[in-house]
Amino acid sequence: MSVGELYTKYTKVWIPDPDEVWKSAEIIKDYKEGDAILHLKLEDESIIEYPVNTKANQLPFLRNPDILVGENDLTALSYLHEPAVLHNLKVRFLESNHIYTYCGIVLVAINPYEQVPIYGEDVIYAYSGQNMGDMDPHVFAVAEEAYKQMARDEKNQSIIVSGESGAGKTVSAKYAMRYFATVGGSESEANVEEKVLASSPIMEAIGNAKTTRNDNSSRFGKYIQIGFDRRYHIIGANMRTYLLEKSRVVFQAEDERNYHIFYQLCASSSLPEFKDLALTSADDFFYTSQGGNIFIKGVNDAEDFQKTRQAFTLLGVKESHQIGIYKIIAAILHLGNVEIFSERDGDSCNISKEDEHLNHFCDLLGVEHDQMQHWLCHRKLVTTAETYVKTMSKQQAINARNALAKHIYAQLFNWIVEHVNKALHTTIKQHSFIGVLDIYGFETFEFNSFEQFCINYANEKLQQQFNSHVFKLEQEEYMKEQIPWTLIDFYDNQPCIDLIEAKLGILDLLDEECKVPKGTDQNWAQKLYDRHSNSQHFQKPRMSNTSFIIVHFADKVEYQSDGFLEKNRDTVYEEQINILKASKYQLVADLFHDNKEAGPTTPSVKTLRINIRSARPSPQIPNREHKKTVGHQFRNSLQLLMETLNATTPHYVRCIKPNDEKLPFSFDPSRAVQQLRACGVLETIRISAAGYPSRWTYPDFFNRYRVLMSKKSIVLSDKKAACRNLLENLIKDPDKFQFGKSKIFFRAGQVAYLEKLRADKFRSACIMIQKTVKGWLQKVKYRRIRKAAITLQRYGRGFLARRQAEKLRQTRAAVVFQKQFRMLRIRRAFLKVRKSVITIQAFARGMFVRRIYHELLLDHKASIIQKYARGWMARKKFGRARNAAIVIQCAYRRLCARRELKQLKIEARSAEHLKKLNIGMENKIVQLQRKVDEQNKEYKFLSEQLHSISTAYALEVEKLRRELEQHRGRQEDENLVVSLQQEVEKLHTDLETVEKEKKQLEELYSSEKASLVKRVADLEEENTLLKHEKENMNQRILSQSKDSEDQVMNRSMKESQMKADLEEERSRYQNLLKEYSRLEQRYENLYEEMSLVKFHPGHRRNPSNQSSLESDSNYPSISTSELGDTDDSMQQVEELGLEKAAMDMTLFLKLQKRVRELEQERRRLQTDLEKMEEQAKKKGNEYKNSPDPDRDADSAYNCLKRQELESENKKLKNDLNELRKAIAERATQNNSSNELQESYNLLLNQLKTANEELEVRKEEVLILRTQILSSVQQKEPNIHIEGNRIPEWNNGIKHLDGDESIESYENICETKNKSQDWGYLNEDGELGLAYQGLKQVARLLEAQLQSQSMQHKEELEALHAQIDGLKDEVERRQELLAQTLQLSPEAQVEFSIQQEITRLTNENLDLKELVEKLEKNEKKLKKQLRIYMKKVQELEVNQVTVQPERPRPELTRQATVQRKEKDFEGMLEYHKEDEPLLVKNLISDMKPQMVSATVPCLPAYILFMCIRHADYINDDQKVHSLFNATINGIKRVLKKHNDDVEMTSFWLANTSRLLHCLKQYSGDEAFMTQNTAKQNEHCLKNFDLSEYRQVLSDLSIQIYQQLIRVAEGTLQPMIVSAMLESESIQSLSGVKPMGYRKRSSSMVDGDNCYSLEAVIRQLNAFYNTMCDHGLDPEIIQQVFKQLFYLINAITLNNLLLRKDMCSWSTGMQLRYNISQLEEWIRGKNLHQSGATSTLEPLIQAAQLLQIKKKTTDDAEAICSLCAALTTQQIVKILNLYTPLNEFEERVTVSFIRTIQAQLQDRQDTPQLLLDFKHTFPVLFPYTPSALSLDSLHIPASLNLTFLTRV
Repeated sequence: MSVGELYTKYTKVWIPDPDEVWKSAEIIKDYKEGDAILHLKLEDESIIEYPVNTKANQLPFLRNPDILVGENDLTALSYLHEPAVLHNLKVRFLESNHIYTYCGIVLVAINPYEQVPIYGEDVIYAYSGQNMGDMDPHVFAVAEEAYKQMARDEKNQSIIVSGESGAGKTVSAKYAMRYFATVGGSESEANVEEKVLASSPIMEAIGNAKTTRNDNSSRFGKYIQIGFDRRYHIIGANMRTYLLEKSRVVFQAEDERNYHIFYQLCASSSLPEFKDLALTSADDFFYTSQGGNIFIKGVNDAEDFQKTRQAFTLLGVKESHQIGIYKIIAAILHLGNVEIFSERDGDSCNISKEDEHLNHFCDLLGVEHDQMQHWLCHRKLVTTAETYVKTMSKQQAINARNALAKHIYAQLFNWIVEHVNKALHTTIKQHSFIGVLDIYGFETFEFNSFEQFCINYANEKLQQQFNSHVFKLEQEEYMKEQIPWTLIDFYDNQPCIDLIEAKLGILDLLDEECKVPKGTDQNWAQKLYDRHSNSQHFQKPRMSNTSFIIVHFADKVEYQSDGFLEKNRDTVYEEQINILKASKYQLVADLFHDNKEAGPTTPSVKTLRINIRSARPSPQIPNREHKKTVGHQFRNSLQLLMETLNATTPHYVRCIKPNDEKLPFSFDPSRAVQQLRACGVLETIRISAAGYPSRWTYPDFFNRYRVLMSKKSIVLSDKKAACRNLLENLIKDPDKFQFGKSKIFFRAGQVAYLEKLRADKFRSACIMIQKTVKGWLQKVKYRRIRKAAITLQRYGRGFLARRQAEKLRQTRAAVVFQKQFRMLRIRRAFLKVRKSVITIQAFARGMFVRRIYHELLLDHKASIIQKYARGWMARKKFGRARNAAIVIQCAYRRLCARRELKQLKIEARSAEHLKKLNIGMENKIVQLQRKVDEQNKEYKFLSEQLHSISTAYALEVEKLRRELEQHRGRQEDENLVVSLQQEVEKLHTDLETVEKEKKQLEELYSSEKASLVKRVADLEEENTLLKHEKENMNQRILSQSKDSEDQVMNRSMKESQMKADLEEERSRYQNLLKEYSRLEQRYENLYEEMSLVKFHPGHRRNPSNQSSLESDSNYPSISTSELGDTDDSMQQVEELGLEKAAMDMTLFLKLQKRVRELEQERRRLQTDLEKMEEQAKKKGNEYKNSPDPDRDADSAYNCLKRQELESENKKLKNDLNELRKAIAERATQNNSSNELQESYNLLLNQLKTANEELEVRKEEVLILRTQILSSVQQKEPNIHIEGNRIPEWNNGIKHLDGDESIESYENICETKNKSQDWGYLNEDGELGLAYQGLKQVARLLEAQLQSQSMQHKEELEALHAQIDGLKDEVERRQELLAQTLQLSPEAQVEFSIQQEITRLTNENLDLKELVEKLEKNEKKLKKQLRIYMKKVQELEVNQVTVQPERPRPELTRQATVQRKEKDFEGMLEYHKEDEPLLVKNLISDMKPQMVSATVPCLPAYILFMCIRHADYINDDQKVHSLFNATINGIKRVLKKHNDDVEMTSFWLANTSRLLHCLKQYSGDEAFMTQNTAKQNEHCLKNFDLSEYRQVLSDLSIQIYQQLIRVAEGTLQPMIVSAMLESESIQSLSGVKPMGYRKRSSSMVDGDNCYSLEAVIRQLNAFYNTMCDHGLDPEIIQQVFKQLFYLINAITLNNLLLRKDMCSWSTGMQLRYNISQLEEWIRGKNLHQSGATSTLEPLIQAAQLLQIKKKTTDDAEAICSLCAALTTQQIVKILNLYTPLNEFEERVTVSFIRTIQAQLQDRQDTPQLLLDFKHTFPVLFPYTPSALSLDSLHIPASLNLTFLTRV
């Protein structure tokens, strides 16, 4: 491509900028080759003319397309140059907050200067096992890459972490070691990984300090080798340190600190164990107060010191040694405060003897005070002839003191490192190691001294190794892909290294100058000028004679030679060292021993002390530890380090410091570019850009750029050929690309060119689509306008027509109105005249009518007067006639009566008549007397009636007489007019009174009206007050409702919290169980290893499960099906505690209802008791007064009945024995079993009929005997009816009336008076016996009546109590209704729903209790039935045993068949010695295929049947042994097949089934609710196996956890590939360049790629396996809930850690895959398991990728949608969102800030990733089996012939 094609209009470029280093600009005019000016437009819309050097053709760097900005790998950029790298890092760091970025094999880490939550264990496990390019850049990815290559290539690895101070090297190295400690944890109990991590706080305390650039700057280099065994578990570690900055011990610059350990010790000086150190605040010591500020913001030195002490303890440092270390550190602080005074001459100095700091120094180090005081101010000069003691000046003494302090600290530092290495050392052979190098980066300051020289020298060596390794990788990649390559020229810094370390180099000249007695820094600098002035890498400054410049690979550095010789010599006076060697403390003496001469073994302490404490050291033996210079030591250690690194595979982490102010997420481009140049990142870019930096696999290239292909060129079968044809057509220069075996290699800029062509293709396609759509829209718009115009015309014309019609209508209406008005006017005049005429007529006619009426009225009154007068005269005449007739009748009747009286007197005197009258006279007297009484009563009544009539008649006559006199008086009036006038006057007076009353009424009305108005006003005021009160009450009710809602919410939250606590406790228990199984497994492994290593013949481990049997769970899993009746509920409440039991609402309501019932029962019993006490008192009085013959009769009856039953029982036993003997004899005589059976049945029938007849006769005899006995007891010498029997008769005939009872009493009295014995009634006495029988019957009827009346009373009382209860209920409901009416409508609805729920719950509980009572009754009856059946079976067995044995083949076979069908009790018998064979055949050698065609869980049933037999024979040892053998056998099988899903599922099903059988047949009523009668017969009889149930429950939990672990291990490798990477919807996702992703070093050849169909097939396999094995559906649901949670967690974690997956197309693919999983869940009917809910976070993440992310409304929609995602997860996905095309928009930073602001109130967990190792607590619900044990068939293939069916 020519320049004109690249630098066209709208192309973006980079131009230099003094502030931002590089600035973006856009070309506004096409550039033609040869132009001297490039027209650009900056981002602020300003236009500039950029000059172009036409000779050098130096055009500005091209900018990458926006689609490539923000890539994970810098090598994925099309244009590789400095501005592109800087911009990509800046965008990732500031906009996406990504601190890690790949640059080929280098990981660039930018220090964020704040805590970032990306280093938790969940992130470690997310990166574990992943390829380096699959996840987002991270230091864990580099560590995983090193770990995988170590395991795969079996080659040692190294991670080189470099960077300048404050860039985060120490933190990165620490996290890398944490990753290895977590992933490669040790197998032993030594906890080596914890010790490796514990070394970090120790080394940070003694080797890190605060600087101006970093608060925790590492002031030494270290290389930590982490050793691994053949299983790649950590076994030990080793640490090497380099170039400790000893000068910091005695000097700190402003705002810096000494090493942390000094401040930590001072902060903890108040502890009692540190009182002897005599420490105070760090401000009081010279060595810790020079920086000015002794504190670090956010750091607590006292807490850090505790961590340091804990780390020492963990590493095995003794407490005495720790105290010794702290004493040495304190002594250094005191040494710094020793005051040295100068003498007068100035050449000598002294120290006061009373110097307390010197005293503390000597006491803490255990040295002699006088010697130390002397040699701090003097030095010894040794010559060949003699030895001199020379004084030192004050400055020399201070320098010597500081040198001693530095040397002591350096020796202590080395001693601690040595002991840390000893603690991390292991005796196990190391197979491989991973080294972590934390070393200083390239440094350049204003003043550069010896330390910077050594640091930059080390970086030169590391850069050389880095360049060669990068070049080597490039070469290997080209050779692997078989493409031609040319030698890439890269910067070689070997000349610079030779300048430093070669012969007569800088270090050699420095060592040589140090050997000269009077060598100086100036002389050494002059030698450098003379020797190396011709070198390209060495320069001499113009203005200085003591400085020199070295041209390093990163930059030029000017070094000041002052102090080089002193620092290289590191001089410490021998006399001071000898004093320390003679210390009385062993630790201090050990610090200065010469260990190098001792050989590999450590010499004993005594030898060292003897050698050190010589009287006078030999002058010819110099100090060997000070012979080698610091430069020489550093060069040797660096050479050793380079050899180690060259022997390993290196991995690089380059740490970048974004700014010098330590501001979080602030980026300074100039500082970043400086470090990028120094750390070699840009060199990597240059090497990559020199070759083929962009690399695409053929499928990825085909999917990305297939849009540029034509239909003919697209060959799906051969994508490689299609890609070749496309590139040959698009790129004409063949050197711009190369075709490898699996990849296409592009030169720099070619991918950008292809992206431009792709964007142009999409742009043209979009224009075509837009053109078509816009044309269609215009056509639609035209049709819509035309239709609207036609509609408007139609409506306009209609409007005009309607207006004309309206006008015509109004004209016609006006005419009609005129007509009607005129007619109305004339009609009104006519009607007025007519009305007047009618009125005149009416008045005239009324006058005439009134006159006629007055005349008629007078005639009518006259006729009335005449009527009354004539009536009175007629009545008076009739009365006189009637009186006369009556007088005549009386006289005649008196005459007749006298005649009849005479006749009767004559007849009465005759004797015959008297005789006739005497007959029956006695019977008629009473009748006549009664008749006379009746006639007297009737006569009296008639006389009274006659008297009343006569008085009424007399009153009527008197009344009529008065009326007649009044009428006569009126007739006598002469003038009628006078009376009429009086009447008129009376009417006038009446009218006046009426008017007065009217006025009074009006006044009363007005007064009442005023009072009413006033009352109405008062009522209105009261109404307003009531309204205000109502409003206040409503407000109160609303507030109370809100409070109640809050209370309900709080209560619900508490309940949810309690449920969560229960789940947490259950999960904690199961985790403990899991940990127990893990420890048990570890113990077994260790035991096996010990048995292999060393065998003790006398010791043998006895396998016992005693501890398992004794273990019990504090919080067992409670199933609702296990809840029994209320008593069981109370027992559960006592066991679980009130808080646990309150969680089950059903249980709570049940207990509440039970309490109410018990309260009612208590009240009822109290009332019954009171009534019974009253009745007892009454009966006691009655018993005292009279005996009770009925009671005697009942007792006599019961006594006789008991005697009869006993005698009958004896008879029946005798008869039964005789029958048995007869049957036995008959059986011996008969030869046919049929005849025996028939005779047996015949005898049984006869016995049955005889028993029935006997029962009937017995009852008759008992009744007759009781009658005789009662009659004998009641007989007396004179039998008569006592008066006290009357109440009994009265009680017996309560239904008779009172008159009838009196009459019968009188009759009895008459009978008593007439006769005194029964013979009077009947001579034979039959009537007396009959009467006695009737009396007995009456007594029985009376007793029945009394019992019925008592029952009636009780029922009546119960009904009354029920009515009272209903009344109370009605009152309560009325109160509730009144309260409800006061609530708001919403609250009323809610309250009514709650009441209805409560009512339904109570009804449900009532029904449930009724069902439980019925079931209990059924169980009781079944139990009785079983007892009777067992008795019958025992009888039959006894009958069979009586029969002697005899050979009868056909009959024996038939009998055995019957016994199998009839007598098999579902038990299997085995001998004790067959138990190992049973376990072997049924457990150890069992394969699921062997019982696949039989009943599921057959081994569990067989084992339980064996346990039943052991229980049946009451053999506890056999039960215990069988259980232990079974559990241990299952554990051995699961250990052997620990990765087999089928075997684990099989034994989980059998273990849970065995547990269910133990519950089902335990005899507990809670587990027998669903049993059949046959199953209840098979319950255990003798043993309570509840402890074994707990053991089996724990074993089931362990097997379940193993099943989950194996299933997760099988499913986990498929999840990411199937859910995120595979294309379920073809051609939807677009592929972006990923740099080195999926390069050969990151993945194994032939990595499997799984699709969603593979995952579904695996899930189907799991489901079918568990269903085939008969696993409970509830457990299957829990298994798949756990598996789907794993799918959700791993997929979401990978999505959160992979930038390339956060796109719209991935969201579409993910949503489709989730829908497929949901469809599978519904198809398997697992939707109730909660598996779908576990996918909710993943569903919301997919929706978040697809939803619009631009406006505030979109932010609100996201916040409401993503409820299952945390704030960090939402923000992370939005930061990672990457558009795959240029037409998609990125998520802006402001939108993400809006999301964060709206989600800040959320109470989310700070955890970013989901814990994919989280396990839901398993719950084993009780599932009884419907299978009967006696119907099981054992196949012969199981080889269990030694089992006998019982």
